[in-house]
Amino acid sequence: MEVNEHIAIEHGLKKDEYNKICNLLKRVPNFTELGIFSAMWNEHCSYKSSKIHLKKLNTKNKKVIQGPGENAGIIDIGDNDAIVFKIESHNHPSFIEPYQGAATGVGGIMRDVFTMGARPIANLNSIHFGSPQHPKTKNLLRGVVKGIGGYGNCMGIPTVGGQTSFDESYNGNILVNAMTLGLVKKNKIFYSKAVGIDKPVIYVGSKTGRDGIHGASMASAIFDDKVEEKKPTVQVGDPFTEKLLLEACLELMAGNSIISIQDMGAAGLTSSSIEMASKGSLGIELMLDKVPCREEKMKPYEIMLSESQERMLIVLEKGKENEAKKIFDKWNLDFAVIGRTTKTKKIELFFKKNKVAEIPINILAENAPVYDRKWKKTKLPQKININKDDYKKFRITEVLKKILGLPNISNKRWIWEQYDHTVMGDTVQKPGSDSGIVRVHGTNKAVSTSVDSSATYCYAHPLTGGKQIVCENWRNLIASGAKPIAITNCLNFGNPEKEKNMGEFVECLEGINEASKFLDYPIVSGNVSFYNETKDKSIKPTPTIGGVGLIKNYNKIVSMNLKEINNLIIVVGKTEGHIDQSVFARDILSEKKGPPPEVNLFNEKNNGDTILELIDKDLIESVHDVSLGGIITAISKMAIDGRKGFKLNKLKTLINKFDYFFGEDQGRYIIEIKPINLSKVQKLLKDNSIHFDEIGSVTENQIVVDKETILHIDDLIESNTSWLEEFMEK
Repeated sequence: MEVNEHIAIEHGLKKDEYNKICNLLKRVPNFTELGIFSAMWNEHCSYKSSKIHLKKLNTKNKKVIQGPGENAGIIDIGDNDAIVFKIESHNHPSFIEPYQGAATGVGGIMRDVFTMGARPIANLNSIHFGSPQHPKTKNLLRGVVKGIGGYGNCMGIPTVGGQTSFDESYNGNILVNAMTLGLVKKNKIFYSKAVGIDKPVIYVGSKTGRDGIHGASMASAIFDDKVEEKKPTVQVGDPFTEKLLLEACLELMAGNSIISIQDMGAAGLTSSSIEMASKGSLGIELMLDKVPCREEKMKPYEIMLSESQERMLIVLEKGKENEAKKIFDKWNLDFAVIGRTTKTKKIELFFKKNKVAEIPINILAENAPVYDRKWKKTKLPQKININKDDYKKFRITEVLKKILGLPNISNKRWIWEQYDHTVMGDTVQKPGSDSGIVRVHGTNKAVSTSVDSSATYCYAHPLTGGKQIVCENWRNLIASGAKPIAITNCLNFGNPEKEKNMGEFVECLEGINEASKFLDYPIVSGNVSFYNETKDKSIKPTPTIGGVGLIKNYNKIVSMNLKEINNLIIVVGKTEGHIDQSVFARDILSEKKGPPPEVNLFNEKNNGDTILELIDKDLIESVHDVSLGGIITAISKMAIDGRKGFKLNKLKTLINKFDYFFGEDQGRYIIEIKPINLSKVQKLLKDNSIHFDEIGSVTENQIVVDKETILHIDDLIESNTSWLEEFMEK
């Protein structure tokens, strides 16, 4: 087929990008070469709109072994142990075909982790759907949850945490972000950089089919009315094959034959081969007729761009081929020598002895387009003047029940009960808590992990919202007794060619980076997902933060459930009663304007470090961070989890009680302590200059707020647990 500008544009390339390709090659590319350029130069693979901003991120500290630029980030957790982790998006595929889109998202992120030598030990997910009233929401939710569970459960990896939200901005473009943690010995980490000339290049795993062709390009485009036509671009997963691939790769890694290894993810054989060669400043030569194919008469273009799942590319030491093949034969997986490394610094493709493509590697990698796109700054909105007389028609307990039953606050048990969260036998804290916790097998060490996002805050003011998400994630790890170490991010935004969307990205990233630096909480891996937009309507900016922390002794873990009658309840951190952008303002007052709550990074760090000190001294019985819904919602969730009640004292503050209980000021925690420990806790908080309020006590089963109408804990449980199950059963 003769290549021209029109065909290039159909491949997702811009007119000037096509002209640049012709100038760099000093000729017109052939059809296979054009396909390779379209894969490597699309937004999903090249990061052409985000690269200049991502370079500014805080990515290092003493615990970081590997930052961005590899398949996943790696942190040191002591004793020669390291955690490999990353989060990635599979948004577009999951909207087109929810089961396979979500399933292959989970499969892909697990391969990113075990390709570095780590055995996966935990999965998490952050999933976002349209309005519950939208006709597609229910089926999309059902398909995504089944896909996540279907793949993770079959792999035998526990899903220990997650987040689910609903917002009308996702009506035409849902978000599915999958995260995996793996455990590896520091002396057994593998990288993707190819080293050495004339080393054999090996294809292992499943056979190549026509599924997923143009998957990366599809992920770099907005949706239109023809979205259903894109179903063939969605990959089809097989978790049972991936389980075999995991075991075979780890067995091969136990020896000394692997030079480099790379998952065939987005853009398949194209990106994996070019990235390995680029990192090693080498060339690579591939014989495409040696690639194992499951469909007849596959062409070079199809073989290179297929995104068939469960495949890896390996550069081996010469002479180790037979030894390696025996391992993959044992696991009943394809193993084929399909090429070699060269000194040409080109990718050269042959098919039936004919050269079908020849491109200098640097043109595909270093010379890929980089855009410094125009962007608009978002002004901090003015605070709204709420008429406090309007509060007179509300009763605290009735508002509380309504908030606990809202889609974004309600219990998500229906979702996480479909995931196996205890397989492998090392899950210490399951979903539904501040963080998931997994023990390092055979030790007292444990890893705490959580995913968080806040599109509402980021939409109102991206800079503040970016800071808030990092701090929220930090608090979730602190509340479990973990020392936060590092984060991964999945940056979900609209069309970067629009100044407003690009501004949201730049400022959210600035906020994330500011918090990351202050908290010494570096960003070691991540993913950018642009073009989350349908018919010119963008999603709200939704950066997702996945955090990992270390618990040196899992016996010191403190859970969020209230423990014992007559124990005292204390709010740690200052309450100003910030109502703007709160759940109370948006869902009770129907007021959607105003700024998000201010983030004070000094207070965040000071409060968090002090909570860890209280936990270490065994002075806390339970703890939960204050987030959506404010103080009373946080206490209620602790009560529901522990099936206990609580009594809140009359406020000793000038702040209106609705603002106090439902305000979403940042940096706060609810702690439950024994009365005997009150003086010790007070002293420690005062010594660290931390504001605190002693606001109540634990009861057997009654809820008493300022002598208002008494509720039973069962009322709160019913309010919080019924919405999702009823929604899915209708």
